[in-house]
Amino acid sequence: MGSYSNSQSTVRNTCAQEQAIFNKIKKTYSDNNSVIHVSQLLRCAYEKYPTNTALISTEKTINYTELYFRAGLLCDKLSALGIQARDHVILYYENALEFYVAYFAVWQLNAVIVPLNTFLHQHELDYIITDAAPKAIIASPSLLKTVESVQELRQQRNEKKFPLVLSSEIFDWQTPVPEKINFTPACDGKGYELATLLYTSGTTGAAKGVMISSDNAMINAMQGYARFVLMGMTDKERFFCVLPLFHVFAQNTCMWLPIMTGSAVIVVSKVDRKLIMDNLEQHKPTLFFGVPSLYGLLCLMRNANFDSVKVFVSGADMLPDKIRAAFALVYGRKIRAGYGLSEASPVVAVHHVNQEQPTYVVGQPLVGIECQIRDKDGNVLPPGTVGSFWLRGENIMMGYYKAPEQTAKVLQDGWLDTGDLASLDQEGNIAIRGRDKDLIIHKGFNIYPAEIENVLLKHPAVFKAAVIGKSDQANGQVPVAFVAIKPDAAFTEQNLRALCANHLASYKIPRSFIVQQDLPLNATGKIDKKKLTQTFST
Repeated sequence: MGSYSNSQSTVRNTCAQEQAIFNKIKKTYSDNNSVIHVSQLLRCAYEKYPTNTALISTEKTINYTELYFRAGLLCDKLSALGIQARDHVILYYENALEFYVAYFAVWQLNAVIVPLNTFLHQHELDYIITDAAPKAIIASPSLLKTVESVQELRQQRNEKKFPLVLSSEIFDWQTPVPEKINFTPACDGKGYELATLLYTSGTTGAAKGVMISSDNAMINAMQGYARFVLMGMTDKERFFCVLPLFHVFAQNTCMWLPIMTGSAVIVVSKVDRKLIMDNLEQHKPTLFFGVPSLYGLLCLMRNANFDSVKVFVSGADMLPDKIRAAFALVYGRKIRAGYGLSEASPVVAVHHVNQEQPTYVVGQPLVGIECQIRDKDGNVLPPGTVGSFWLRGENIMMGYYKAPEQTAKVLQDGWLDTGDLASLDQEGNIAIRGRDKDLIIHKGFNIYPAEIENVLLKHPAVFKAAVIGKSDQANGQVPVAFVAIKPDAAFTEQNLRALCANHLASYKIPRSFIVQQDLPLNATGKIDKKKLTQTFST
């Protein structure tokens, strides 16, 4: 499907079938040879799929006509409050129908949506409000206290200006849905303009605003659409949305994509065992998107009903082989490994051909995405070589908000430095080896933490593992392992050391094993290595 297309070892998707599917989708969502603006996406769904179920929650189920109507009412209300096209609007809300209504209302106004992590500390929220300069904040009732605490902080600093704060009272669920809906179209939005501002988790420093244009979002949704059609997706799917909607992985797969296909989304308010079980039983999803930690939880539950699910996809972090194997053992189902990052809007690949390969192999790039492996000097490397992973395509972000120097570090001539280490094989498959910043250099040898972590997870007592490089005067760096052990499990450090010795070169064996009851996770379910490094002196 993928192939090396020139002497510089650039990989691009050459699957004629996938390209034809993409071209057909693009034609459907284009006007005058240009991809439609995101402000028109929900209107298109209303016109094409008016009676299709759009959203399902524990409170209510609505179709595309009602979703378009409720979003339109809110759009008019925001406009009356003085919010205009291109203004920034923060959405600070848990998974709920209101998240969808507000998100698309802001887009229909041709304003910029800024979805925020609901686990932010007040100081983090304060920083983002200063950076994003929103005209308004739409916050759920449960998060208003955090917003108010930021207001108090600013008053203490004698900063009187604060965005307009709105909450659940702005949503109209009472007005009857008319037979014919007529809203004044938004002003003419440009595909190259900012549509979504995504703040990174900030695990390597202050959060950065990733600027996603209308074209970035639309193109990547269509790229994913084409790949999932190859995997058997139709326009009558039921997407299971338990991932936090503030994360772009969930926005792409549980908002943009299902809206484009006219499919239903089962909206689960949070990762909760009972909520997951109940929604699986009652609403019978066909597509399930998760992160490795969620699939690990499902393995521990052991009794989730996945009879209706056709495809399982894991993203946002590297999927350990142990979790995929455990899921196959418990449920008899396979998880398809994917790869992406916010700066790519975010999906780059989802493996759909050979699921027997290691989980760090995520398949070929989606249509329209070019890949290269480069060394530290920018030289393009041949097949099979591990190096820095670079991407180019219409899905690549505009840049970092108000950060031209940081943008220049990662965007060069249309190419994005992902910050990840990877290799490409002769068939164009992408193998992700870990974060460039996580690379451990020991006596000149490269050590990839993900390789060691996968070995540690083979031990039946280990349910989480993270490997970090610790500075060493004689050797440069040495690997140190953090492991979370199951309660009452039979375990010794010697067991882990022996396991590593059986699978790894001697220089890759961790110098020490730090055992904890659990390892810290960030809001998107990734192990927070920044916190772990603070537990030992470098």
